[in-house]
Amino acid sequence: MLGPRATRAGTAGPGGSAGGSGTVTVDALLAEHLDGRLREARQVDTVFADEVASRVAAFVLNGGKRLRTAFVRCGWMAAGGAGDAGTPLRIGAALELLQACALVHDDVMDESPVRRGAPAVHEDFARMHRAGRMRGSAPSWSANAAVLAGDLALAWADDLLTETALSSPYGERLHHEWQAMRVEMAAGQYLDVRAQATGSSDLAQARHIATLKSALYTVERPLALGASLGGADTRTMDALRSAGQCVGLAFQLRDDLLGAFGDPDVTGKPTGEDLRARKLTCLLAVAVRLATEAGDTDALSALGAEGAPPGGETVPRIRAALERTGARAAVEEEIAGLSASGLRHFAASGAGEAARREFASLVARAVDTGTPRDGEGV
Repeated sequence: MLGPRATRAGTAGPGGSAGGSGTVTVDALLAEHLDGRLREARQVDTVFADEVASRVAAFVLNGGKRLRTAFVRCGWMAAGGAGDAGTPLRIGAALELLQACALVHDDVMDESPVRRGAPAVHEDFARMHRAGRMRGSAPSWSANAAVLAGDLALAWADDLLTETALSSPYGERLHHEWQAMRVEMAAGQYLDVRAQATGSSDLAQARHIATLKSALYTVERPLALGASLGGADTRTMDALRSAGQCVGLAFQLRDDLLGAFGDPDVTGKPTGEDLRARKLTCLLAVAVRLATEAGDTDALSALGAEGAPPGGETVPRIRAALERTGARAAVEEEIAGLSASGLRHFAASGAGEAARREFASLVARAVDTGTPRDGEGV
């Protein structure tokens, strides 16, 4: 049975949605899969199962837009949609588990207390530590426990992908995509924390990080995983990869804007965290470039380009600089351009009308200002 915090299939948690192509079905598949994993965990140790495995299952089932699952299915449709329709959903379920690992670890690194409108996993562990009057530091212990929870989600993701690949005639292609994606994610996350530590404002670096950390595993790799199931040829795969990179970057740019200007009740995350920490985003880098070109020393100071990172009390000043320099408008314009390019590349893949309609719908969801923020992709 699922842990007490978990929801059943088709139920959206905070910041999540049960709508969209295949979402309810993948939730049902995840619920069934996680039931099995929890039974296995209890055979290992009941404390581990109740305190760690159940939290992972609850986190996976209690939210998320399931965009990656939908892009897997869309890539499969673009390649002809042959074979068992349940296989793309199994790959999507593996991606949702991988996403859980990424988000849990990301929140630990960012010391972010909220995810999907609820306490982040490490914060939930900290509450357990305090309530149980456990020894030692609650923040340190909870960070350690959350890292292990994220590791468990990654192990479950790898297991599900491997099981699916072994039963597919295209298993080697699936494994190659999965293997490359995990390395890209780790590289993007490391470069992200490194850029924050060095105080970088470089736009090319910001785009590179956004591509590795979010664009590839949010859209391009899911499309390629789905297309691999259909035995897509090189022309189709190349067009889908180009479409995925464009839309994936647009997704991350939207996430940057939501992180700076979004409504926490909608996004499920506090607004201004990235600004306060001076994370290197394309939004920040564009603002620094425009402020430099205009000689706007006040904006450069607010953006932390002249020394120490900005403090929490200056977040409104940073937002004002993002507006005044024209960075917000420039990023909005780039989102629109990338989305249009993504649609053109997808059409060049030779996908049928149904797949093109599906992709257009997903692009609108991925870059829409009103959809909940699932977070960083990572």
